[in-house]
Amino acid sequence: MDEKKLSKLNDKDALMRRLKRIEGQVKGIQKMLDEERYCVDILVQISAIRSAINKVGTMILENHVKGCVSESLRNGENQSSENMINELIETINKFTK
Repeated sequence: MDEKKLSKLNDKDALMRRLKRIEGQVKGIQKMLDEERYCVDILVQISAIRSAINKVGTMILENHVKGCVSESLRNGENQSSENMINELIETINKFTK
């Protein structure tokens, strides 16, 4: 596979909408801090952002597995497939930190 990019398995527009929503949530937290809102309320919003960004990451990871990894395993040689699996494991480790 020469070109590695987001495939059509995930709707790019849907991902962008999610990210814009997260951006709005971050701006909301900035406003809450400026207004010196209750710490617990701010922490709840931070938790919501963390959950939302994890969902975006999970969607992109799923796209990677169903697209890039799957294609590599179908079409690749043993060494290429092993490299792709190693890359996947490394990616999952980074994503779940």
